[in-house]
Amino acid sequence: MEYEIKYKPSYAMLEVTLAPGESVTAEAGSMSWMQPTIEVHTRMRKKGLLGSIGMALIGGQSFFVNDFTATNASGKAGFSAAPLGDVDTMQVAPGKGYIIQKAAYLASEKDVNLDVEWQGFTKGLFGQGLFMIKVSGQGLLFINTFGAIDKHVLAPGERLIVDNFHLVAFSDTCQYQVTKFGGWKETLLSGEFLVTDITGPGEVYIQTKNIREMADWIWTLIEPRVQAKAR
Repeated sequence: MEYEIKYKPSYAMLEVTLAPGESVTAEAGSMSWMQPTIEVHTRMRKKGLLGSIGMALIGGQSFFVNDFTATNASGKAGFSAAPLGDVDTMQVAPGKGYIIQKAAYLASEKDVNLDVEWQGFTKGLFGQGLFMIKVSGQGLLFINTFGAIDKHVLAPGERLIVDNFHLVAFSDTCQYQVTKFGGWKETLLSGEFLVTDITGPGEVYIQTKNIREMADWIWTLIEPRVQAKAR
């Protein structure tokens, strides 16, 4: 599959070119445009334990994904999901999987497996409405982030502590522990809340902005108007 990532890093868009019979899977609602030689089929991301209703309730995003397949001719399609941010690729292979934030998933090749039934998702270990998907298989995985992507490569035993709202993905070779930020005073007053302590070897992907900060900023603008109307 041929692809190009345009307009990096602030307004990134993934453009794929599919040969006849070739397909790509994408997050529901992420398509920006496509040529008429492409057919779309919607399916459940994962059958079994959670079910579509349960997935929608705890995951936030759609339980469904779309398969885009070129028919009797090649075709192109564009995908974008984050309000303002970047798109990057990750090569998934046997023994080289990842754990990614659910909101970061944009698209993937057909042999990439997205596991939403592992304990990090079903038990909500990362808290604050953040759920992680375990990725395995073989092929390209495309992620989108809020802001630019900051990649760190950890040596064996090397540690990195990441704010959960900035955490995008990390290698499944890493060890991790989700914990509160410092003591209760730091957790309540620092604005950091929960963090993930990650130990290498492996890669860690961080987004430079997070949606919580944007929501707080927007609220400072609209709160006076809301209070004025409430009076």
